[in-house]
Amino acid sequence: MNKWLFKHIDNSSLIVFRVLFGALITLESFGAIFTGWLKRTLIDPQFTFNFIGFEWLQPLPGNWMYAYYGVMGLFGIFVMIGYKYRWSMLGFTLLWAGTYFMQKSSYNNHYYFLMILSAAMIFMPANRYFSIDAKQNPNIKRLSMPSWCRLYFYLQLFILYTYASIAKMYPDWLDLTVPKLLMQSKQHYFLVGDILQKEFIHYGIAYGGILYDGLIIPLLLWKPTRKIAFIASIFFHLFNSFIFQVGIFPYLSLAFVVFFFEPEKIQKRFLKQKPFYTEGNIIVPSRAKLFSSLFIIYFIIQIALPLRHHFITDDVLWTEEGHRLSWRMMLRTKNGIASFRVVDKKTGKVSMVNLKDYLTKKQRRNVSTKPDVIWQFAQHLKQDYAKKNQDVEVYARVFVSVNGRPKKQLIDPEVDLANVKWNPFKHSDWILPSKESENN
Repeated sequence: MNKWLFKHIDNSSLIVFRVLFGALITLESFGAIFTGWLKRTLIDPQFTFNFIGFEWLQPLPGNWMYAYYGVMGLFGIFVMIGYKYRWSMLGFTLLWAGTYFMQKSSYNNHYYFLMILSAAMIFMPANRYFSIDAKQNPNIKRLSMPSWCRLYFYLQLFILYTYASIAKMYPDWLDLTVPKLLMQSKQHYFLVGDILQKEFIHYGIAYGGILYDGLIIPLLLWKPTRKIAFIASIFFHLFNSFIFQVGIFPYLSLAFVVFFFEPEKIQKRFLKQKPFYTEGNIIVPSRAKLFSSLFIIYFIIQIALPLRHHFITDDVLWTEEGHRLSWRMMLRTKNGIASFRVVDKKTGKVSMVNLKDYLTKKQRRNVSTKPDVIWQFAQHLKQDYAKKNQDVEVYARVFVSVNGRPKKQLIDPEVDLANVKWNPFKHSDWILPSKESENN
């Protein structure tokens, strides 16, 4: 175990990755401001749908979220140049985690990945060379890093891509239903819109996606296939960037390649002035057992989290229970319609809710398809009416289509959602069964 974790290897790949990572999180932060994402997601809404349990975590009032993201971008610059590295990395991680947990209208797995990756980077000695920290304090300068730094990326990426590949192995993906639906929304794209509707493109997305996700890490690790895998990665991630606009993730994925090529090649190409470390000493820290235990526990959790939906009733595509934190990326299309009925317990008066009075367009899409968001909105309505001294019941009628199928009723319309508790560890019975609804 000590050899796997604490043998020292050349740190050129980590140093180069720190620079690339810092540049990318800077672009992510300032890009959210200049593209309008920040305004649409965290400034315009009256309130946000937090991760359940984080209701206290709301966006800053007024335009202060611009300052919030500006500070995040500044931390990104500090990470890139290696200035106050650990504090800067910690600052970015906390602020990004805040963004992640305070809203899920714009949820995707890449945001989750960036959060756990940023947290891991806090502990990595990524400022020991080619950094302002090392220039100001030469005592910290090092040419090597412990092997666990590289091993972390190997294991984390293998878990991510393997689960992403396995998740695609279901009928609606294999028979091209989902790729076809995904491409239909891209018909308006300049030059390539019509090409994206071709069946061979759908086959490439469906089966190429499974093969790429399932094989890319082994192919990058094996020297004879490394260059071919790298070229395939460039094509795959640039395609995703252009077609799906998934932010910095495609470029972050390409940046990881520095850990797969020989350290000497990375050093010669990017850090020519840096001596190459060749000794390979095993330097065991004083708390090696504690670190080893935490390292193993972390990856056990990473392996276990994507499996939890198998222990929850019904199909995750329908219920969304166990969908998050599971590397289930762009696997289905979903649309729905929702209406909410509020009943005053004292007077029996019934009133219908105008969703536009409460929610942005993106939030209305979420409240029409996602059970946890539907429940949260019912809780919000209860609180809103309580401010008017009304104790109410809230009922929802929601019809949802998954992967182009006819709409089926998602929520039991006879259940008062304002007065049921959310259980994060088991199935909510007020979500109607998918199989039963298909038979009606």
